[in-house]
Amino acid sequence: MKNIFFLLLVSSIQPVLSQTKLEKAITNLENNYEQEKVYLLTDKSQYAAGDQIWFKSFVFDGYNRSALSTTLFVELYNSDKKLIDWKTIVLANGEGSGDFKLKEDLPEQVYFVRAYTPYMTNFNEDFQIVKTIPIYNPGSAETLEISKSSDWSAKAFPEGGTFINGVPTKFAVRLSSNTSLPDNFSGKIVDTKNPNVSITTFTSFDKNVASFKITPASGKKYQAIIQDNAGRKQTIDLPEAADSGINLEVYSAKEGIKYSLKGVNLKQQLQNYKIVGTINNHLAYRANINQLTNEASSLIPPKVSNGANGILQLAIFDEQDNLVAQRLCFIRPNNLKIEKAEIVAQSLKPTPRSFNSIDLSPESYFKNYTVVVSEDYGTNNSEEENILSSLWLTGDLTTRIDTPAQYFSKNANSEALDALLISENWKRFDWNSVLSGAFPPIKTNSLNFLSYKVKPIKDNAMLRDTNVTLALRLGKQEPIINLFKTDQNGYVYLDNLNFDDPLSVSLFVNAEKGKESNTNNLFVSAEPLVNPTQFKGNFPATKYKLVKTAENKKPSTAISRALNTQKNIKKMENADVQIEEVKLVGKKQDPKEELNKQLSTGMFNSMNTTIFDFVNEDQHASGSSNILDWLQGRAAGLTFQRNNSGVNVPYIRGSQAKLYLDEVPTDPSMITSIPVNNIAMVKIIKESGLIGNAVAIYTMRGDMKSKTSGKETQSNNSAILKGYDKPSEFPIEMIDDTSPAKIENDTRETLYWNPNLFDSDYVPPRIKFFNNDTAKQYKVLIISFDEDDNLLYDTEILK
Repeated sequence: MKNIFFLLLVSSIQPVLSQTKLEKAITNLENNYEQEKVYLLTDKSQYAAGDQIWFKSFVFDGYNRSALSTTLFVELYNSDKKLIDWKTIVLANGEGSGDFKLKEDLPEQVYFVRAYTPYMTNFNEDFQIVKTIPIYNPGSAETLEISKSSDWSAKAFPEGGTFINGVPTKFAVRLSSNTSLPDNFSGKIVDTKNPNVSITTFTSFDKNVASFKITPASGKKYQAIIQDNAGRKQTIDLPEAADSGINLEVYSAKEGIKYSLKGVNLKQQLQNYKIVGTINNHLAYRANINQLTNEASSLIPPKVSNGANGILQLAIFDEQDNLVAQRLCFIRPNNLKIEKAEIVAQSLKPTPRSFNSIDLSPESYFKNYTVVVSEDYGTNNSEEENILSSLWLTGDLTTRIDTPAQYFSKNANSEALDALLISENWKRFDWNSVLSGAFPPIKTNSLNFLSYKVKPIKDNAMLRDTNVTLALRLGKQEPIINLFKTDQNGYVYLDNLNFDDPLSVSLFVNAEKGKESNTNNLFVSAEPLVNPTQFKGNFPATKYKLVKTAENKKPSTAISRALNTQKNIKKMENADVQIEEVKLVGKKQDPKEELNKQLSTGMFNSMNTTIFDFVNEDQHASGSSNILDWLQGRAAGLTFQRNNSGVNVPYIRGSQAKLYLDEVPTDPSMITSIPVNNIAMVKIIKESGLIGNAVAIYTMRGDMKSKTSGKETQSNNSAILKGYDKPSEFPIEMIDDTSPAKIENDTRETLYWNPNLFDSDYVPPRIKFFNNDTAKQYKVLIISFDEDDNLLYDTEILK
C-alpha cells in the first residue's frame, strides 16, 4: 500500500531514535507477507459426466491482479481426494483459462477443483481455492441429494474482542454448519441467574449472522438463547466481562471509517497506545495517542485505500506494543467501486437457433473481457459466489460463509457484512508472530513461466563442465540448435519457457577424435522446476450426500439437457468426420509431394532435386548406422569422403555439399548421431540458386512414422517437455436443420463462453452466439479490468 495515512492525536511528537518492537513488526510484515489468492469462474455450477468444464482463473495480489506468478495449477479431485485431472495454466496479467473434459463413466458425486500458484504453497493451504462441483451420472449406483440435516452451532463475538463491565458492547452471533444453515434465526440475551427475563433480543440478517448490543454489569454472567425457523434451539455462554481493558467501536461510512476507543481502569489511560490499520498485509494507517485520556476517536479517510473497497484490519497496541484489540471492517460497503459494461448495440431473437449479437463500446478503457452467456430460466436464483465476494471476502477468510455474494448485491445489507466481519479474524498473518520477528519461510520463489533442469549423460556418466548441443523443437517448428555448458553438477538449465506445444529436447555431443559419432551412448532427461504439490488438507464440507439410486429415477431437467447436448456434439463430430472422408476420397494426392510440401520451405524447393521419402516408402535403411552411410551410391553425382573423425562428408560433383537438418545448417557429426528411423525425408539439391549443392535432412514430426522395415530403436537422447495446457476452443458454430448432424433438439445451457474477448481498433468487441431451441432471455456475465486494475463486473438478464 503506497499511501500510508498517519495520525497523531496530540500535537507534540517525541523524536524516535530507534525502531520499536511494533515498528520492526510492521517492517517484517511489509517485507515478508506478500500473498496471492485465486478466483475460479466456471461456465456452470453443476455438470453431467461427459461434459466439458470451462474455467477462467483470476489471480490477485491483494485487490489487484497479481504480477508475482505466471503459472497456475488447476486440479480436479473426486471426494476421496483422488486426482482425476490437472492443468498447468499460463497467466497473463493474473488471468488464465482452461477446461476439463469429464469422462462419461465418472461416478456421480461431489468433485473438487483446487487452484493455486507455486508461490501460494509457501503459505497456509487453507487459502488455496477449493471449488465444490457436483457431477451427475444417471447410470451411477448412488445419487446426490441435498442433505436435509440442519445441525448447526453458534458463537458470540464481542466487537474488537473485548467485553468490559459497564461499557456498551456490540456482539455478532455467527452460525456454522457442515451441511446447510437454517433460513433464519432469532434469539435473546438473558442473565444466567434470571433466564426467564430477556435483556435484549435479535433477529438474523441472513443465514450467517445477527447482532445485538449489551452493557454488562459487574458480577453477572450472560447467555444467548438462539432458535432457528424450524424450532431448533441452542444456548451459548457469552464471554465473562472484564473489569479493565479497552473497548473498540467501528463504523464504516461514505466519508471513511470512524472508530472510537474507550479505556477502563488502565494505569496510564490510553497514553502511548497505537492504532494500526493494514490492508492486504500492508500498512495503510497509523495513529499514536500521546496524551493522558480515557477516550479517543478519529476518522480514517477513504484515501488509505486509494478510494477502493476492501477489508481494513484495525489493531490496537498498548504502551508495551502488546496487541489488546482488533477488528475487521469493510471500506465503503455502500459505495462499491464497480464499473458496468457499456452495451452500444444488441440483436437478440428468441426464435430457435437464431443468430444473436451484443456489441460493447470500443471507446471503453476496458479492452479485454471475460464473457459467459447462458439461457435464463427466470428462476431468480441468486449467485452463491462471484468475483466480488472472492476478491473482497472469501479469498482472505477461511471460515465457510453461506452465499457470500449476497453481501455485494444490489440489495446488500451493510449491517450484515459488518456483523460478519466482527465474527472474523484476519488469518493471513498473526500479529503476535509478527511482533516476535517470525516470518514464513519462502521455499518456492515466483519464477517467470516454466523452468527445467536438463541432465545430459554419456556412457552412463554425467557430463560436468562439458560443452553439449541441445536441439530444441517446438511442435512442428524447425529445431533451434543451442550450445550449452553443463555446470559442475552436470546440469543445464532452461529458464523462462512459455510454450503449449510439446517441446522436444535432443542431446548431441561431438565425437571423439578417431571414433564414429552416435547417440546410442547418450541419454537426456528433463526435470521441471515448477511443480504441483500434494493436497494435504481436507475438502470443505458440502450440503450434498450420496444415497442409493432409486429404481426408474429420472435425472433433473438440467442434467437431461446436458446429456442431450453431449449426444448432439457427437452427432456433429461424426458428421464432420464423414465430410472430411468424402473430401479425401475425392482428392487424388501424391504422398511424396504432399510430404515435401509439408516439410520444406520455398528456398529448399528446386527443379533439380532427388527426394527420398521415409514416411510413405520403405527405404530399407534399418541396416545402416546413419543416414549419410545409407546415401552412398543412391544419388547421381553424390559421393562421400571420410574426415579425420571417420564421418562421411557429402560431396556433389567434386565440391563439398552443405548439410541442413530441418533446414538449419549443421555438420556431419550431428547428422550421424540421428537414428535412421527418426528421418522423414532426405533431399539432394543440386545447383540451386539460393542453396547451391546441399543435402537436406528432415526429421519426423507429429504422428509421422517411418516405413523402414526392421526393429525400431528407442531414441534415448531426446526428452519431451509438456509445457502449458492449451485451452480448447469453445464451439459457437450454428446448429441448423440442414446440417448433416440433423440436431432435433438443441438444449445447450452455455450459449457463449469467451475468456478472452479483445477490443479491436476497427470492430467493437462483439459477443456473438446462436440460440438454442428454448431460450427466450439470456443471462450475460461480463468481467474485465482496465490498466489500473479497476474492476468491471456486470451481470444482466437480456431479452
